[in-house]
Amino acid sequence: MKKLLLLVLVVSFGFSVSAQQLRQELKTYKMNTEQAIANAPVKTNTIAPQVNIPVTKSGKNIVSIIDIGTSANAYSYGYGGGQKNILAYNAEINTVTHFHRMGGDLDPGGYSGDLGFDFSTDGGQTFTNMVECYVAENNAGGQYFTDAARYPNHGIYNPAGNTDPANAFVTYFVPTLDGSNSPDSWGGYGYGVASLENPTTATKNLVSSDPGENIYRYIPDGYTVTNAGDIWAVDINQDWSTGSLIYTGYLLVSHGTWNAEINDFEFEEFLLDCPVEEELVRPAMAKVEFAPDGQTGYIAILGDNGELDFSLGTYFPIIWKTTDGGQNWDDPMEVEIAGPDGIEAILNYMTEEEWQSFWAEPYPERDEVRFTCAFDFDMTVDNNGNPHIACGVGVASLDGNYSLYTSHPYFCIADIFSTDGGEDWDAHIVGKPKQFRSNFDPDFTEDNRTQIARNHAGTHVFVSYMDTHLEGEENNDYPDIMARGIEVSTGIMTERDSMGIRLDQPNNVTNLSDGMWQAYFMIMSNEVIEDGDNFIIPFTYEELNIANVGDAVQYKYIQDFTYTPADFTLGVGTNNFEVSDFAVSQNYPNPFSGQTEITVTLNKTSDVTVEVYNLMGQKAFAMENNNVIAGTHTFSINAADLQPGVYFYSVTAGKNTISKKMIVE
Repeated sequence: MKKLLLLVLVVSFGFSVSAQQLRQELKTYKMNTEQAIANAPVKTNTIAPQVNIPVTKSGKNIVSIIDIGTSANAYSYGYGGGQKNILAYNAEINTVTHFHRMGGDLDPGGYSGDLGFDFSTDGGQTFTNMVECYVAENNAGGQYFTDAARYPNHGIYNPAGNTDPANAFVTYFVPTLDGSNSPDSWGGYGYGVASLENPTTATKNLVSSDPGENIYRYIPDGYTVTNAGDIWAVDINQDWSTGSLIYTGYLLVSHGTWNAEINDFEFEEFLLDCPVEEELVRPAMAKVEFAPDGQTGYIAILGDNGELDFSLGTYFPIIWKTTDGGQNWDDPMEVEIAGPDGIEAILNYMTEEEWQSFWAEPYPERDEVRFTCAFDFDMTVDNNGNPHIACGVGVASLDGNYSLYTSHPYFCIADIFSTDGGEDWDAHIVGKPKQFRSNFDPDFTEDNRTQIARNHAGTHVFVSYMDTHLEGEENNDYPDIMARGIEVSTGIMTERDSMGIRLDQPNNVTNLSDGMWQAYFMIMSNEVIEDGDNFIIPFTYEELNIANVGDAVQYKYIQDFTYTPADFTLGVGTNNFEVSDFAVSQNYPNPFSGQTEITVTLNKTSDVTVEVYNLMGQKAFAMENNNVIAGTHTFSINAADLQPGVYFYSVTAGKNTISKKMIVE
């Protein structure tokens, strides 16, 4: 009787949704569940061209960016929702570590299957780079070394009470290409540690898949080193041995404990029951994280296990909880983000005007519409032992095929959190991205890459994501890093301070910096640096050749993006996520071959700069005008010195910048 009733409810809901109509054609995206993550070539020494946008470093919001390590190609950072624990910070020893594959300009001839790290023991001010700690050496004659490492996770193990970096260790946990789960490809794990006192002294352990025990090792997404000194890693247990995906219905959980006699971690593992609806194929992603006390922790996925009738055909968070350091895990808890019992902040992240522009009349009630999470997420746990899940959220596609609408302003980034250990849920709406998915290579895409971190005590959390703000762009191909802080106890979010006005928006971290429009495959650290009452958020990204992501990359580290206590005070938010300080028109004519004009409308007297860049980020034109009075002004750009092609023009007024695309014939 129970099964029959469930079927009736599902069918009824399906008819209700299909009756709704959109007002306009909108972008929809679906997760690719059938294609295995690709491998990079065995070796490459090609150096990526330097893509550098020269800008004037003026103003308090311009970040400092330095070169750290290099790699043979862009694949080290993961893609297609594959962000890993690559950047770590430990407050007790004020140490930042950045883990990656080797090769590139600083390792000529280096093998992309080897691993190394860059580290700083002064909070990210100076780095020792390219410390190799894992060397692939098992050449079985195939396309790859069987112990060639890929998409790494890592962290910092610091013994209890230690304050000297020399006594701490970098830990790593990586998939390898031993072929035990896919022909000439996935199947193994490599794990070990490297001493920060003598980083070249490292351990290396290898383990293969075991189909007889239903153990299929693939590419772990979840990884953490707890404050209690344990390691936890979570993989989606999926069988690729036939060349196509067969999800087994389980998560593969690995738990590492420190053995002081061998100065290394020893691992045990178990399978965690994780069923999903057949149409979903597999969970989208899996993460694991613990509270500052190291005892309360959560494993989470994005998926659909069929337990929420209203959410059929959507992704929602599902969590498992422990309160005893991982000895026992509770049954899964589903997070109901939509429907009559959904999260109010998610149901109402669109304004009434946006809601009505999304739907054709008659407009549906918000609790009658399915909302869904996107396909990647990140998680942290605050000082009260409560989880925070950062992810994209949008209206689910009306055809019920596990996809979502992502057009601006109908898609948002949310911090979905609980205040009572996972029983009840709320959300902070962090921002509304302009773009969702990169498209510079059909086989190498990336979405907003949403991530979350906390300070060491867990009193504040910080959400970041990638977004392209260039007008006229239809994909996330020229990303900046967007960030926002949240005070846990009050729920106060930082607001962007623009020309003295508090705006209900995240900060553009890389605006006007060397990373503007090119902060590819951004990574945020697991914890942030505290300097007195200030919070400094470590970020890295890849400087790469977007025309060929197989070329070598230069890793960039952002040193000084900071939130102060004043940022966590209530301001006057507009709640519309739009910049209203000045406006810039599309150039006319466009395309053009002689001269084109743009109009700039100012709300107050400002210094105005007009700059033009080519697709390689090289400045081709610049014009500075001081003390331009409020009102509408026309500026001319002459194409005499410009080669035919696509360019971007950027107008800066005060501390704000608006950029758009133009074409020279």
